[in-house]
Amino acid sequence: MGKHIKIIVRVGIFLILTALSNISPIFSQSERDALYVKEIYNQTLLNGKCYDWLTVLSEDIGGRLAGSTEAEKAVNYTYDLMKTIGFEHITKQECAVKKWSRGNKEEVYIYREGEERVEIPALTLGNSVGTDGSEVLGEVIELRAIDSLEAFGEEMIRDKIVFFNRPMDPTQLRTFHAYGGAVDQRVHGAAQAVKFGAKAVLVRSLTTLQDDYPHTGVTVYEEDGKKIPTLAISTNAANNLSDLLSTQRVTVGVKSYAQNLGAGISYNVIGEITGSEKPEEIILVGGHLDSWDIGGGAHDDGAGCVHALQAIHTLLAMGYKPKHTIRCIMFMNEENGLAGGLKYAKESNDKNEFHLAAIESDAGGFTPRGFSCDAEADKFNVLYKALTKFNPILEAYDLRFVKGGSGADINPLKSQGGLLIGFRPDSQRYFDYHHSAKDRIEAVNERELKLGAAAISSLIYLIDKYGL
Repeated sequence: MGKHIKIIVRVGIFLILTALSNISPIFSQSERDALYVKEIYNQTLLNGKCYDWLTVLSEDIGGRLAGSTEAEKAVNYTYDLMKTIGFEHITKQECAVKKWSRGNKEEVYIYREGEERVEIPALTLGNSVGTDGSEVLGEVIELRAIDSLEAFGEEMIRDKIVFFNRPMDPTQLRTFHAYGGAVDQRVHGAAQAVKFGAKAVLVRSLTTLQDDYPHTGVTVYEEDGKKIPTLAISTNAANNLSDLLSTQRVTVGVKSYAQNLGAGISYNVIGEITGSEKPEEIILVGGHLDSWDIGGGAHDDGAGCVHALQAIHTLLAMGYKPKHTIRCIMFMNEENGLAGGLKYAKESNDKNEFHLAAIESDAGGFTPRGFSCDAEADKFNVLYKALTKFNPILEAYDLRFVKGGSGADINPLKSQGGLLIGFRPDSQRYFDYHHSAKDRIEAVNERELKLGAAAISSLIYLIDKYGL
């Protein structure tokens, strides 16, 4: 009797193992893809290293201005990291960058008659000229828009310090739209104000928070135009200054030690895996390695860099063999010149390369919401329709595709005719940290960061498997 039971048990085990070994054909292709995407998420959440990598970029290396020692360290770190991840080909692509230094801490003071001067939180804007450490004094005139310069005219503006005080619109549900509606005063305000005789410019920081942290960012002068110092002040300081100006004349003193140091050399870092079936078609994923010098550049854009690295690390750890050539790029100099993105696109075009898809993560390490897509007008509808066939799989992870911008570094590739894709996490807290001293590793949630990497890795897998 015991012998028969053993035989029955063995037969039962054999039948179970046989069923398990043949389970794959039972599922439809879409179900198998869904299972694979689930495994991508499992692998990333359980074994992902992106938070550790980001900690090195943000805290051990710190703010990574293009051309700086910190940027050089970041280039070498990610180059070595790509070796450990398992890329087949790794290169450093040279690009000429603008070198700019903040120098000693800037100072902005409010002077009121009969009272001691009061210092307010401020940051010199990137690429701004300084004051050589001397104080520039001037009466303040408040404007809400660059167009208002014409209305006030040179007679009222000459020798004044222009204060642009247009807040980001808090009613915009997507904060990037609010940012886009206010950023012109930071980027172009000084170049226009100087034409009317202004001696310096102050700009309200671009954040919806009311706090004492100023936010920097680039300012752009006209090539042959006169240059005046330009600084951002915190939103609390902007509100207080505006209140004062409603009742009295206010004088402000500005000191800045900033210097433009001319051209320097830095590098994009490029890792590649050659495709097994369509090596001539490239799927790119990347972020920009440089950041502003204050803070650690954790969300902007250390998160995007480690998203890209983790996406490939996960696929390789799962033994995935891509059909298309996969490139992972750490772009340099997005913040104040876009040298890396422009250099990459030029060399790619010179080689007659074709990027089937390019994915950029440059919106922080928050909870994934989906992807925004862009392409040449005559190709967009076809490419976008092909992408949306992945909806049934990705919607399970609350991911959506929308039409919109992609990323500054990949935008120069648009002429190649492929699809440009921007990773879209939740945007509500991004500008709490953007370009400020608060953009450090403690502002990044490890699980949210890993979810972003898994979302990007899943999209790479689906595009590589099915094309567009």
